[in-house]
Amino acid sequence: SEQKLQLQEAKAKKVEVSDQEVSQALEQLKQQGDALDPSNPQSTRTVRDQLMLLRVVDREVRGNVMVGNSEMKRYYELHRDRFALPEEYLLSQIFVQRRSSEETANALTKARQAMDELKRGEKFEDVALQYSDAPNAVQGGRLGLVRQGELLPAIEQAVATLVPGGISDIIENPDGFHIIRVDDKKPRQFRSFEQVRYEIQGLVFQQKNEDMFQAWLTNLKNKAYKIGRAHV
Repeated sequence: SEQKLQLQEAKAKKVEVSDQEVSQALEQLKQQGDALDPSNPQSTRTVRDQLMLLRVVDREVRGNVMVGNSEMKRYYELHRDRFALPEEYLLSQIFVQRRSSEETANALTKARQAMDELKRGEKFEDVALQYSDAPNAVQGGRLGLVRQGELLPAIEQAVATLVPGGISDIIENPDGFHIIRVDDKKPRQFRSFEQVRYEIQGLVFQQKNEDMFQAWLTNLKNKAYKIGRAHV
């Protein structure tokens, strides 16, 4: 098995784990609620093997992983979207609630009346105060700052195409009908390389560590295969 190969390699590289380290690990596991019995030789062997595996991987793999500046910059360029801050919207709404499916027609009629008023040039705040069932109606329907991804999909879709000052069509959702106005839009911003440098370092290290571990494992298997063949 892979574990057996790694343990053989650990012994070949003279990786050692002291009895004290094994006792400490058993104590820690016990505190974490693990039911290992320290007096059972099998438990001790299992823990010693695990510690040896960690140590050999640390020495043979992790210790050789270096992350250069150019690699981090390349990662940043390839994954810029990952480090973007979402677009932000300043929104106001008129919300007509549908308390039951029987009320759908009435609610839609009310939403259409609100829309007609807006088309006639009435102030959004006044129409919100008159028609909106949302608690923010008294503030002229102001929703405040909302980030991309925090809205219902149908509203998100409508807002994405509007410019500041733009008003959506009537948007239906399970609770009722919305009319949304975009008061302002803050475009998506990208965090600079310097701001995300340590984050990238961790991500690249993790990736290289995994790649090197797989390569090391393949190498061990090849070695074992050759030794096996030599004894045939």
